[in-house]
Amino acid sequence: MSYVAQKCGVQLQPPSIVLIYEDRSKNNVRKRIMPIRNFSKFSDCSRAAEQLKNNPRHKTYLEGVSLEQLKRLHHLLRCHLQGQTLSQSLKQVEQKEIIDPEEDLNKLNDEELGQRKRIMDELFEKNRKRKDDPDFIYNVEVEFPQDKELEACEWDTETDDEF
Repeated sequence: MSYVAQKCGVQLQPPSIVLIYEDRSKNNVRKRIMPIRNFSKFSDCSRAAEQLKNNPRHKTYLEGVSLEQLKRLHHLLRCHLQGQTLSQSLKQVEQKEIIDPEEDLNKLNDEELGQRKRIMDELFEKNRKRKDDPDFIYNVEVEFPQDKELEACEWDTETDDEF
């Protein structure tokens, strides 16, 4: 059987993951509701998402859904179970997904660094242009304006005593 995920969302009461998918063998669109059992406000979202994705009952349906998206949906459910409103929960989930360009990634532990890399990889794949895309341009030439004066840096300046 071939299932193609179209949309994946969350249902707050009862806590469930909702999947809209296309059944290619029957050529129709269906909806699957997957209840999240034994999930509380203290649960680990990563573990719960992995268990759902590897569950034999749902595995074939969730092949097209990334593990990161399932983690975000579980995080949204957990925030709701902690008593936050939907808008507060969405804001907190979005805040976790934003990467600060000024952040020093060398100071992060392995888990946090891995999370930032996964977010960057997902963003890259989302914005990536492939040869099959209709708006793909093979040779893009961009001229950058030189109107502004370039900023000087300490390491960029030459001194007489270097040579």
